[in-house]
Amino acid sequence: MENPDDDVNALAAIASESSLRIAVAESLTSGTVASAVGAGDDASAWFAGAVVAYQQYVKEHVLGVSAGTDPCSASCAEQLAKGVRSLLDADVAVATTGVGGPEAEGEHPPGTVYLGWATAGGSGSQFLRVHGEPSDVLDKTTSEAVRLLVEIARAASLQSR
Repeated sequence: MENPDDDVNALAAIASESSLRIAVAESLTSGTVASAVGAGDDASAWFAGAVVAYQQYVKEHVLGVSAGTDPCSASCAEQLAKGVRSLLDADVAVATTGVGGPEAEGEHPPGTVYLGWATAGGSGSQFLRVHGEPSDVLDKTTSEAVRLLVEIARAASLQSR
């Protein structure tokens, strides 16, 4: 697994210094992002928590994803991030969704990944194409999600100054 420790340490510092609450919604990664983030220094002070929403029902009824949204899409990732940010009253949220493999899901090949993000100032998504075994897809997605959290938290902390 790629080592997101440096990014987690940076996230902990940014969140602590700026009093940001961080949240995560995970489908593809099934809790690995929350596990990485929760290992950060003094995480109980800034990590609001996470929701693992694997089934479409949970995505829709807990996190507010619109019915009929493709679960492997930029729209789903962004809606997951918005939903967990609202649910956990966080300042910054990131979400993961996609296809880990080894088989395709519908028209989506293995390694199709979307990361979503949300803050008070806006939201968006990022597409990743990850090659390798399912474990490689999960590891890379986890690392990229933590890296994105750092980037978004840094921007949010600058806006709050």
